[in-house]
Amino acid sequence: MSKQHTPEVPEGDELVKSKSQLKREMHALQDLGKRMMELGDDQLAGVPMSETLKAAIVESRRIRQHEARRRHLQYVGKVIRNEDDPDALRRAVEAFDAGSEEHTRRHHLAERWRDRLIEEGNPAVASFVEQCPATDVQHLRNLLRNAQKDIKTGNNTGQAKKLFRYLRECIDDAETS
Repeated sequence: MSKQHTPEVPEGDELVKSKSQLKREMHALQDLGKRMMELGDDQLAGVPMSETLKAAIVESRRIRQHEARRRHLQYVGKVIRNEDDPDALRRAVEAFDAGSEEHTRRHHLAERWRDRLIEEGNPAVASFVEQCPATDVQHLRNLLRNAQKDIKTGNNTGQAKKLFRYLRECIDDAETS
């Protein structure tokens, strides 16, 4: 009779990851690094990251050879693994991806705030500022007043769209901070 070998379970709640699982996680971090390399300078500035990671991303833009880029991408993945919150990086990068759930969620949130602000006025401004404290209240009220005026007169000069863009910018800033 042969004995079946059962893997030893480490003591405590700590689970040991398989080599394959570690590789999948590392490849996911490398993919995240690749997406970060494709971001523009203004988008990259909005992503919360360490100076080491920022330097690695900037350095990657100079590298042209295929094999050198591949190795550097592995390095970027390693640096991301050592970041405080890789999930925050992932969410910030996904916010720039137009097809992502995070992008859609923020888009709908900004639409709801725009509609609420236009409908309720100044009481809703206070609620929005509470959610996004870095908001320039004077600018927000000016955009709101112009959008309400557009709706009242029946003109479409794009003021509601300007309000939406500003709200989206404030929401993005509040959620990436």
